[in-house]
Amino acid sequence: MISSQVIRSSIEELKAISKVNLSVWDLEGKVVAATFEDADITSGLIAGFVNSPADSQVIGEHHLMKVLDEEDVLFVLDAKGSSEETYMLGRIAVSQLQHLIVAYKERYDRNNFFQNLLLDNMLLVDIYNRAKKLHIEVSARRAVFLIETDKEKDSAAAEFLNGMFSSQVGDYITAVDESSVILIKELVPEEEYERLDQIANTIVDMMNMEAMLNVRVAYGTIVGELKEVSKSYKEAKMALDVGKIFYAEKKVSAYNTLGIGRLIYQLPINLCRIFINEIFGSNIPGELDEETLTTINKFFENNLNVSETSRQLFVHRNTLVYRIEKLEMSTGLDIRTFEDALTFKIALMVVNYMKYLDSLEY
Repeated sequence: MISSQVIRSSIEELKAISKVNLSVWDLEGKVVAATFEDADITSGLIAGFVNSPADSQVIGEHHLMKVLDEEDVLFVLDAKGSSEETYMLGRIAVSQLQHLIVAYKERYDRNNFFQNLLLDNMLLVDIYNRAKKLHIEVSARRAVFLIETDKEKDSAAAEFLNGMFSSQVGDYITAVDESSVILIKELVPEEEYERLDQIANTIVDMMNMEAMLNVRVAYGTIVGELKEVSKSYKEAKMALDVGKIFYAEKKVSAYNTLGIGRLIYQLPINLCRIFINEIFGSNIPGELDEETLTTINKFFENNLNVSETSRQLFVHRNTLVYRIEKLEMSTGLDIRTFEDALTFKIALMVVNYMKYLDSLEY
């Protein structure tokens, strides 16, 4: 439903142009918005006018007119004045309000449509029929972005995204839960995954700098049909989870670049436990101290290069070797060799995944 703020803004703009005072009333005779303070129509007059067959009525200096949604009366507009110009201005105001009602109703219907589309709550025939009614292009290239922020800041994130993207070019903002905001982005033919990555990073940077929002963004693959939008949404959702579990330092996650994280994410928990017990027994890598984990991660980043790792960590080469040998003694893996390094890297990711699953249980 159109808000009282929108109605007030609309009639105030008309008042500024025409100098004619306007007020809008609900069907119970309560003022919704007015450009003057002494609006003095009684609820009885409103009720009598609403129940009459006439679309307009003059009572003294009040030109009463019905504001309709299709055939239903939603509001009554009062143009205050005795001249013919006052009546004409009132008709213009009614027309503007009715167009606004249609626009807001369509926006709500579109939001409801995309929510059901994303959650696979619609039959294929309903998708095409409703899309036609709502003037939504069926055959267009689209991708779904998932923007996660603090729950209490979701409304601010949605408002900010509405300022960045417009439905006039086929972009839609919606949500299906309290944890994230969804952007359905329409793409032109030449836009590929490089463009999606630019959009995701722009969202992160803009929200951080201008709205002071710390967000994480994930996106699915590009789809060519409206019915496939739910597929891109599910991919974005997986990318968001995988990014948080395995690549926590990254603010942007793409479904098509999840790497080994995608594989581990789909492993059953029992298989994960068997693997960890086989490699480490009771000495799980996640229980290592922060200094050791930092050393390991930096060593992997530098492709098992001892000299470069010691330089970046500002430690002596012998100190680094000592830490690696100490790790070998506790785990039985020498991460200076490729096979053991690969095993250890996968094990760390599996441990993070197990911790994530444990957190869901609570």
